[in-house]
Amino acid sequence: MSVAKVLGIETEYGIAGGPDADQIVASSIIVNAYAQEGRTRINWDFEGETPDMDARGLPDLTSFAPIVETHLANTVLTNGARLYVDHAHPEYSSPECRTPLEATLYDVAGEEVMRRALLVANEMIEPHQAITLYKNNSDSKGNSYGTHENYLVSRDVEFNHIVRAMVPHFVSRQIIVGAGKVGAETEVGQESDPFFQLSSRAEFFEEVVGLETTLKRPIINTRDEPHADAERFRRLHVIIGDANMSQVATFVKLGSTALLLAALEDSGLAAFPAMPRQPVGAVRSFALDPSLTYAVLCEDDRERTAWDFQNELWHLANDHVERKGADAVAPPDQVQMVLTEWREMLDGVRDDPDTVADRIDWVAKLRIVRGFQERHSLPDGDARLHAIDLQYHDLRPERSLARRVGLRALHPEDEVREAVHNPPEGTRAYFRGQCVARYPGEIVAANWDSVVFDLGEGPLQRVPMLDPLRGTRVLTEELLETSATAQALLEALDR
Repeated sequence: MSVAKVLGIETEYGIAGGPDADQIVASSIIVNAYAQEGRTRINWDFEGETPDMDARGLPDLTSFAPIVETHLANTVLTNGARLYVDHAHPEYSSPECRTPLEATLYDVAGEEVMRRALLVANEMIEPHQAITLYKNNSDSKGNSYGTHENYLVSRDVEFNHIVRAMVPHFVSRQIIVGAGKVGAETEVGQESDPFFQLSSRAEFFEEVVGLETTLKRPIINTRDEPHADAERFRRLHVIIGDANMSQVATFVKLGSTALLLAALEDSGLAAFPAMPRQPVGAVRSFALDPSLTYAVLCEDDRERTAWDFQNELWHLANDHVERKGADAVAPPDQVQMVLTEWREMLDGVRDDPDTVADRIDWVAKLRIVRGFQERHSLPDGDARLHAIDLQYHDLRPERSLARRVGLRALHPEDEVREAVHNPPEGTRAYFRGQCVARYPGEIVAANWDSVVFDLGEGPLQRVPMLDPLRGTRVLTEELLETSATAQALLEALDR
């Protein structure tokens, strides 16, 4: 039986400018500016962080887990999110959400958090040091940074079954949720000399399965760090995804993946299409094919295009919903919304891409790039076309091309503003966010599965939250409302 698909997105933002153009310094200015403006200086608690745990069991001596940088700017927000510096980028990790639609809202709220941080930060530094932020995945110099998705999965599902089921999806979904990219940056990408790719991240992937996230990037990441009860749950940490400016693309990316994971938990592997014989080659080749006609040989000796994979997977998800429902993913109306959008995007991108330019980032971006190229008679590879690509992802409203192309919004601006400050109500993020808002002076640190209180006397007191579906508004609102202090809250919890 499938577990609730609690989910969220971590986004590392591209950054330029700042004092001496130092990205780490600029990123720290961004995070600290927002923390000061929001009056939250609560640190992240690194207790229990295990990025080196590998879902395959035995350690892979050729793999190296990401280094946890505990000395960089790091804080917890009142909406339950984490805002911090990850290597040389400011990162917003959304709070745990109960549905794909809610997770999309909190991803968009992250964009607004970053805009507000940018405004405050640029008021603190000299005009010639002004910082710019981009919601993208590479810097045009061969460096890529991540947009990672997270999904709660039952520990009962064998990890090799996850690999077998999800590789076909992850190599092919870029045809509808890819962010698009002018040219190529890696050595292997430049060998093909593409004018345009469907995905900004595809060329950076080198392995099918692995632990790393910054080197030898794998299609399936094996980090076994559930941030929850490890006997009951896995957290599937998905690193093969683009930063979407389209809210609909984010929603379908999350919704389709969650539905397929629920189908795997409930019904097993039988209905999933066979994997490509060379998955890394497939993800790169599909990115180079806007015509959607390139086919790869699969382990069942059939050839499939990326569209063929997605079509099979849509039918699998649709059949699963008709037979068993998908309450683990979302209410029925939202599940149907995922299936409808997924289907329309899939058919539209094949039959008439212009009809889905309001939902698919790479289609919208390619129209802008081609239009600019034709108006100014520019050759392929012209630097101005790369600038157009970058400007699509610019967070500044007056500069962002994504804001000018008519992308459909799923969440009105007032809803986004609410999500900037207030946590989701159906997960433990509610308790975390409310504690940060109500007792900021009495919390010394927090992380995904605990909040640590310092009452001034005696030892620090940790409140564990190992079940992502506990700590909800229904379960804790009355407790919080009747606890004027952290001391009162902890005494009530003890009772």
